[in-house]
Amino acid sequence: MTFVGEFRKFALRGSVADMAVGFTVGAAFTTIVKSLVSDIVMPPIGLALGQADFSDLFLILREGSTPAPYASLAQAQAGGAVTVNYGLFINNLLALVVVAASVFVLARVINRLNETLEEQFGAEKAELGDPTEKKCPYCLSTVAFKATRCPACMSRLEVPKSEASASVNH
Repeated sequence: MTFVGEFRKFALRGSVADMAVGFTVGAAFTTIVKSLVSDIVMPPIGLALGQADFSDLFLILREGSTPAPYASLAQAQAGGAVTVNYGLFINNLLALVVVAASVFVLARVINRLNETLEEQFGAEKAELGDPTEKKCPYCLSTVAFKATRCPACMSRLEVPKSEASASVNH
């Protein structure tokens, strides 16, 4: 198969489309979080600490062509000064904490929803008669349905399709 053919096969798989949607939603989410941190969270913190804008906190390593003092980071950079922008770092660190907390809460909600659905529909599956045993295709011994290896002949067994898709989702 050619490179282009392999790439087309890869790009048209469902997981790549899901990944593209995830990146798009992630980019939009990042924009919202950055706005939340810089426009909502940081102004009150800055006001409480006596500094109106954290993004203007910087340390001058070397003055530029325009001599100090610089009223803002933008002014220092326009003057050619070399700066350490620790205020921007603080903003980005808070953005990371907000994103991490949001992802944690989202994962928790999804896990709880999964557990609830498994509790509700798991009992119905058992009532419908989920298989509990299967035959080893090599020695014809009866083995547990979820077994991946036969205890009698030690042959590797295929994972049932329902179990394989469940293990991918968890």
